[in-house]
Amino acid sequence: MSLLHLAILFPLLYAALSPIFRRLGRGVHTGWFILPVPVLLFGYFLSELPFIRNGGTRIEAVPWIPSLGISFSVYLDGLGLLFALLISGIGSLVVLYSIFYLDKAKEALHEFYLYLLLFMGAMLGVVLSDNTMVLYGFWELTSMSSFLLIAFWHGREKSRYGALKSMLITVFGGLAMLGGFVLLYVMTGTFSIRETLGLIADLSGHGLFVPAMLLILLGAFTKSAQFPFHIWLPDAMEAPTPVSAYLHSATMVKAGLFLTARFSPVFSGHAVWFWLVSGVGILTLIYGSYRALKQTDLKAILAFSTISQLGLIMSLLGLGSAAGFFGDPGGALPYTKATMAAIFHLINHAIFKGALFMVAGIVDHETGTRDIRKLGGLMAVMPVTFTVAVIGTFSMAGLPPFNGFLSKEMFFTAVLTITSLDVLSLQSLGLIFPVIAWLASILTFGYSMLLLLRTFTGRSKLEQQEETAPHEAPLGMLLSPVVLASLAVVFGLFPNLLSYSLIEPAMAAIHPGLLLPGERFAVSISMWHGWTTEIFMTIGVVAAGCIVVVLHRRVKALYQPLLQRATLNHAYDGGLKLLHQGSSRLTGLYMTGSLRHYVIYIFLFFIVSLGLTMLSSGALKIDTSGFAPVSFYEAVINIVLIAAVLAVPFAGSRLTAIILTGAAGYMVTLFFVIFRAPDLALTQMIVETVSVALFLLCFYHLPKLKKEITRLPFKLTNAFIAVGVGTLMTLIALSASGSRTFESISDYFLRSSYELAGGKNVVNVILVDFRGFDTMLEIVVLGIASYGIYALIRLKPAAGEERKQQSASARGGELPPSAAQRPRSNDVILRTISRVAIVIIVMFSLYLFFAGHNRPGGGFIGALMTAAALILLTISQGVQTIRRIIPLDFRRMTAVGLLIAMTTGIGSFLFQAPFLSHAFGYFNLPLLGQTELATAVLFDLGVYLTVIGITMTIIFTIGSDKE
Repeated sequence: MSLLHLAILFPLLYAALSPIFRRLGRGVHTGWFILPVPVLLFGYFLSELPFIRNGGTRIEAVPWIPSLGISFSVYLDGLGLLFALLISGIGSLVVLYSIFYLDKAKEALHEFYLYLLLFMGAMLGVVLSDNTMVLYGFWELTSMSSFLLIAFWHGREKSRYGALKSMLITVFGGLAMLGGFVLLYVMTGTFSIRETLGLIADLSGHGLFVPAMLLILLGAFTKSAQFPFHIWLPDAMEAPTPVSAYLHSATMVKAGLFLTARFSPVFSGHAVWFWLVSGVGILTLIYGSYRALKQTDLKAILAFSTISQLGLIMSLLGLGSAAGFFGDPGGALPYTKATMAAIFHLINHAIFKGALFMVAGIVDHETGTRDIRKLGGLMAVMPVTFTVAVIGTFSMAGLPPFNGFLSKEMFFTAVLTITSLDVLSLQSLGLIFPVIAWLASILTFGYSMLLLLRTFTGRSKLEQQEETAPHEAPLGMLLSPVVLASLAVVFGLFPNLLSYSLIEPAMAAIHPGLLLPGERFAVSISMWHGWTTEIFMTIGVVAAGCIVVVLHRRVKALYQPLLQRATLNHAYDGGLKLLHQGSSRLTGLYMTGSLRHYVIYIFLFFIVSLGLTMLSSGALKIDTSGFAPVSFYEAVINIVLIAAVLAVPFAGSRLTAIILTGAAGYMVTLFFVIFRAPDLALTQMIVETVSVALFLLCFYHLPKLKKEITRLPFKLTNAFIAVGVGTLMTLIALSASGSRTFESISDYFLRSSYELAGGKNVVNVILVDFRGFDTMLEIVVLGIASYGIYALIRLKPAAGEERKQQSASARGGELPPSAAQRPRSNDVILRTISRVAIVIIVMFSLYLFFAGHNRPGGGFIGALMTAAALILLTISQGVQTIRRIIPLDFRRMTAVGLLIAMTTGIGSFLFQAPFLSHAFGYFNLPLLGQTELATAVLFDLGVYLTVIGITMTIIFTIGSDKE
């Protein structure tokens, strides 16, 4: 495993330690323990910068599911490194900011940082994964971890609503993206993104090409809050400000942009990709700008501003894909300027928007409100925060000398260049892009200035509120936004620091086929290019933007929704409500609360699906030529078995039905005896004995039989289901035995059980060696079931206990002896014999356990035999008496048995062998002579203890229900 793999897994593994830090550092903010993680990651990725800027890439892979072509492969190139630096760099500043923003005495900090580290690791997995299936897994982990972060203040209804909304929309997009990845695999035969890029020439004409493109774009649009999927982002602002500064400005919302850029080499050059990406982006840009101008909450303004800026970057990625229309670099290079602008603005946006979100958090933290109608005059009391806000808003508005001005000018250049491209009559439609870009920039200037002026200038209105007087934030809270603001200034004055270190390598990753080996894209960014069209557009933006700011309060229509109810949010809420109502009604049709109905549904589906499948596929073929003749003894046992089964529906009481069912089971045991299968006979006999006792204990607590079971429709339905399932299973068994196309695997087990596993009892060897993994999972499931029964019966509601105590008080304050405290039987003979019989049975069970590897027996049969002995003693002596005689916690015994079985399986790793690989050997032991020792015995011991623990936990729990 490489350092790249460890970089992804480091935050995920470190997240498991976050609860420990709460105990280690009492009085110390948990964030101080978390801060080294993003700092170390940022340092590691910075160390890779010289290698990547020189055209290098790192590719590492760890096999995961080789048979499906899925491996944990990571790929570090210019694009991946850019996003990795944003994730770790902004993450470091956000963790530092949260240390001073979140109160350690009031917040569940270990949970907050746990979610934050999960998200950080998931985002690194997204941007560094080369395998699309692994990418999808990390993609959905970002949705889940962001859900937890947005709902961090889960006591607030708006937080829960925003978290659910974001998860539903982004997970929906993620599932669509998964479908696109599957279609790509169908076309290419690989899940590797790099290998897919090598097959571009064979993809464009494929019938699945456009569907795959649309599904992948759906994932990108939902994640990056593109219209009309943007509605989740404003509601996600209910998250703590550090979350907003991290997820919604620099990382999560950029995942869709990353996906678009990563797959641009595959789909660029196709007109559908160009129009969808650039069209949806430019529409999101203008819509987000307009909606931001209508907001009065600082974080709401920044939320719609983020939507707008994401649309800007998405449109630039779409415009940059026009380079794929040209086969020669000379014609394509002018359009790569849009890609260069997209990458540069992506960096700039993360910087100034992260700073502005932190400013909003500081204002809220120090004043108690984010409503700009209640703010004003903070410039005098919060000078540092005001300075950061000036730099952030000016950069967002595209004013010199800040970094946002440079990328906005490059945006204007890109939309002006695209007008010359002749694709789908773009020469006439191309003017849409520069016009909308200019109008959106005016609105961006407007809301940026309103955010700054109405918050920090004018007369303060806070004296009208009850909040404490505003003051400057502490140094620790200011440090992160000051660093980001400084970067906005530095990258504005010295933009070429990024030209060939980050921007050009990322461009090379997005346009891998445009340049010859050794060539590089020309990336030169400067503040002044003369009196160009872009400069005049900027002057117009400032002039028109000032008019918007002045007239903003006078245009009351801005504060009113265009349509009262016909909004996307209303459509989302209404659709969700309809889905909930429809699903409730549909579910109510079959979820009646009757277990009998549920069993009927299951068996009917079983009969219809398997029956139709067998008929349609011609699998119903019965060949009786190889059947052995039926002996007299088999016929007699069969008649008794059928008679017992047919008598069950006509039983007048549950006790009679249990006895008849047990009789049928014992007849099956006789079949095993005749067929010379002692292991199966022993198992069947003991299982039937334990099952009968268990049924008796269960039915002891049930009410009398209802009259409905005597009605004819009730019995006819049961008869139809029983006959249908029985007939179908018989036909399947006969068809399977009569149409074998492969040699029976039993010959392999008979031949290899002694050679490979050192055991002569083939049945036991199969259970503990060849198919030991199945056995382990079975005992795990049984263990879970036993704990579930214990929880259902013993962990009763407090109300029931109160009624029991009240009833006892009415009778003098003493509870009567329970049924469990009294002996189950007062038969002196049974009680006396059971004390002797249990010793014999337990000794025989131990013999079965130790002899099972070579003779009939084994851990499972031995455990059932021991459990049967304990049940006999329980019936004769009572539960409480047995608990005094055998002071064992059988629930813990179950856990110990599972632990032994699991440890035995893991122990094979020490010898570089697969999980649950067993070993055996022959040794000369004192008194015993040459003796075989096998590790399978340890696994069998785990099975033995687990089965005893499970059985007795169920018996004791049900038997003690009346306590």
